[in-house]
Amino acid sequence: PGETAATMSAEEAAKKRADDDSPNSADFTYTQMMIKHHGQALTMTELAPKRAESTKVKRLADRIAASQRPEIGAMKGWLKNHGGAKKQPGHDHGTMPGMATDGQLKQLRAAKGKTFDELFLKLMITHHNGAITMATDLLSDGNNIQVEEMANDVVAQQTAEISRMRKM
Repeated sequence: PGETAATMSAEEAAKKRADDDSPNSADFTYTQMMIKHHGQALTMTELAPKRAESTKVKRLADRIAASQRPEIGAMKGWLKNHGGAKKQPGHDHGTMPGMATDGQLKQLRAAKGKTFDELFLKLMITHHNGAITMATDLLSDGNNIQVEEMANDVVAQQTAEISRMRKM
């Protein structure tokens, strides 16, 4: 109190932040939740080859799986490099934004043809919107640059896929 406040340039602030990008609880929560979240997307995409009617839906499912499998691997690798999963008290993965319910997944497994295509797109748009919400929250609360880069990738990729799905 009573002293002049310290100031720093944007470069100094960036360097200071880069010096300490140690992961915080938001980083661990995000990676653990997103592994589960992407896992459900893979569960849904695995149904498309035999149940979808539309070639576009089948191709979309392939693209989603091809992008999310490596993201899961990167997140698991990040966790391993940072001491492993951290227990998240009171967290229920079923309440993550965009997650399909067991009933919705059962409906999707039973659907075929155009009915499957429509339900798949509806559930996947909701699922992707949830992932974007989670990534945006991480960008506000996280501290680790690598996790922020993963979250930015999720936002960019899934926003583009939502746009593609809405046109279908």
